[in-house]
Amino acid sequence: MPRLSEVIAELDALWPPERAESWDAVGTVCGDPDAEVTRVLFAVDPVQEIADEAVALGADLIVTHHPLYLRGTTTVAAGHFKGRVVHTLIKRDIALHVAHTNADTADPGVSDALAGALDLRVTGPLVPENNLGRICELDRPETLADFAARAAERLPATAQGIRVAGDPAMTVRRVAVSGGSGDSLFDAVRAAGVDAFLTADLRHHPVSEATQHSPLGLVDAAHWATEWPWCEQAAAQLDEISDRHGWDLRVHVSKTVTDPWSSHHTSPGAPN
Repeated sequence: MPRLSEVIAELDALWPPERAESWDAVGTVCGDPDAEVTRVLFAVDPVQEIADEAVALGADLIVTHHPLYLRGTTTVAAGHFKGRVVHTLIKRDIALHVAHTNADTADPGVSDALAGALDLRVTGPLVPENNLGRICELDRPETLADFAARAAERLPATAQGIRVAGDPAMTVRRVAVSGGSGDSLFDAVRAAGVDAFLTADLRHHPVSEATQHSPLGLVDAAHWATEWPWCEQAAAQLDEISDRHGWDLRVHVSKTVTDPWSSHHTSPGAPN
């Protein structure tokens, strides 16, 4: 069986930490470099539910997309919810490794996995300078409503579901996709000349301005849902590495929904 340091070296080759944004916190959060690894769990969020799942699974390593501590901390006391995660992992000899913005800009990366989940053909990066987002083509044209329905069918279900801005009957041939928060990319999306943009965390004012600027169709999914396909892609990559080295790792993808929203209600009334 490989040591943790050997597995981490391969993961860092997939998602080089130097490719992460300067504000990001990627890499190994806890774990003994000399410990053996037999079972790995991939997930989006390093929350207590995932730590508990790793314990039940007998995992030696959790790989998440989101960091546990994005900003500095002065305590990992178990009285704090993040500290409790650290205590759970260390007590059970479970390592935690994070690949965040370095996985966003990898090739393949988070947006490639999102495109693959929707069965879209990737033609290039949305932002070539840092390989962020993807420009894609559909096999055949479809309406914006049908494209949104495709996203609702292919992505994991969340309380938010899928929100759409734009004419539902408009024809969609080329789309841009970006896993995670994407409303900072509208300039690149418009420059790409696509018909629609699928991403997450779209805010009121950027969406309002984007729809006034051009007839761009917008499809807004939950942040967690747009990034979860990366877990399956990353697990497959580690499986291939394990086979190549003869490691016989058992690699799992968490199906636990860690999207923070728990329910959705449609308002029946008009504004006062």
